[in-house]
Formats: sequence, structure tokens, C-alpha cells
Amino acid sequence: MSDKHLSTQFDSELSGISTRVLEMGGLVESQVAQAMYALTNFSSETASQVLLQEEKVNQMELDIDRDLSSIIARRQPTARDLRLLTAVSKTIGNLERVGDEAARVARTVQRLVNTGVSSRLRLPVSDVSFEATLAIALLRKSLDAFARLDVEKAIEVIKQDDQIDQEFEGLMRKLITFMMEDPRTISSSIDLVFVAKAIERVGDHAKNLAEQIIYIVKGMDVRHNPVETVESMVK
Repeated sequence: MSDKHLSTQFDSELSGISTRVLEMGGLVESQVAQAMYALTNFSSETASQVLLQEEKVNQMELDIDRDLSSIIARRQPTARDLRLLTAVSKTIGNLERVGDEAARVARTVQRLVNTGVSSRLRLPVSDVSFEATLAIALLRKSLDAFARLDVEKAIEVIKQDDQIDQEFEGLMRKLITFMMEDPRTISSSIDLVFVAKAIERVGDHAKNLAEQIIYIVKGMDVRHNPVETVESMVK
């Protein structure tokens, strides 16, 4: 078999892996959106659908990880190809954890519904929903950057993660005020704290994905660096 044919096969395998990562990303993005719909509408049925999707996300992670190991063993890739496969392994781990966060929100919704909590308690669900809108948009942008291996867009994702962190901090202050003013909201406010933290973590995972894109393209590990440093590193 010719080297050119082998190279074409390898390129096809890499392309197939990347496509499946994007499919997994689309699924977890949908999970987060459904989880937030379940929260804003107190829909136990939608929450159950999110939990069913979690099983599919977990299986996708296992399948892609198995195929990654097979490709590495057979092809023994080097340079950028090896970076891509290494980054994909970390990326699917982050995506699986996004699915976990969506499932956490769904379980919270089920608990709120089962305990008879009503939206009339004037909880700031809309604030959590806004935070989730930002996180979903960030995840979508990071997946788009992955599809294009776009370093500039990856840096935008890293920058915008700060906005989600600020929304989370503002929501914490608001929830503390709610609990102080009306003790009846304490239990459900604590539930919302965990939801808000789960959403904030979705933003973190989107940022992690963006950092892997920079690693693939530039060969630089930019984790744990402020965004200003990341920008100067990739110039």
C-alpha cells in the first residue's frame, strides 16, 4: 500500500474523529439548553430528557476515546497530528463534563418540582437563564473555533469567560439578599446556587476547549495563563 494512500486514510480518520467531537459538542449544547428550559418552565419531563441524553454523551466519550487509542497505536502520529489527537482526548472529557453539569441542573429541577416549589417565590431564575445563555453561546463559539481551528476565535472565548464569572458573582449576591429578606427562599436559593455554579462551569469547559485549539495549532500549552499572556504567546 502506497504512502500516499496511507496518508489519505489517516487524514480521513482524523476528519472523522473531529466530526464526531463536533456531534458530541452539539449534543451537550442541546443538553444545557434543555436543562435551562426545564428550569425556567419547572418541567420535570424536559429534565428527564436531559438525563436520558447523558447516557448517550457518556457512550460517545467512550467510543471516541477507544478509537483515539486505536489510531495512536496503529498510526503512531507525530507533531500536529499527535497534538490534535491529544487535544481531542481532553476535549471530549470537557464535553462530557458539560453534559454532567446539564444533568446536575436537570436533577435540581426534578427536586424543585417534587418538593412543590413555585416560581411565585420570586426567585431570580431569569438571571440564571441569562448566565446560561452566555455559557451556551460561549460553548457554541468554542466548537466553531474547533471546527475551523481558529486561534483568534479561541482567544475571544477565553476573554469572554470572564463575563460569565462576573454574572455568577452578581447572582450570588442577589441570592444572598433573597435569603436574608425571605427565609422561605433559603432552600430553593441554595439549589439555584448549585445551578448557577454548574452553568459557570460550562463556561470554564468552553474556555478549556479554546485552550486546546491553541495547543493544536500553535503547539503551546496556554493553560493557567491570563488572557493578556495568552495573546502575547500566540503572536
